[in-house]
Amino acid sequence: MIPPPPSNWPGLEGNSLACREKIKVLTENHQELAQVLRDTFEDAILMGVDEAAMRGILAGMIDGLESPKRASR
Repeated sequence: MIPPPPSNWPGLEGNSLACREKIKVLTENHQELAQVLRDTFEDAILMGVDEAAMRGILAGMIDGLESPKRASR
């Protein structure tokens, strides 16, 4: 089961984000991503992909994300 969105989104200096609009967008993004991950994983398993391999593929995608802060330098 994918965990729910965090109740407090951590900010850069250790404080939680306070802006309601930011929290709303992040929570919606979390929910949408969770659904896409579930659908992608289920489709792959039902089509015969090895479960452990698919988990590795999805984890690799997360590990491969580049920070937009690094890209803008």
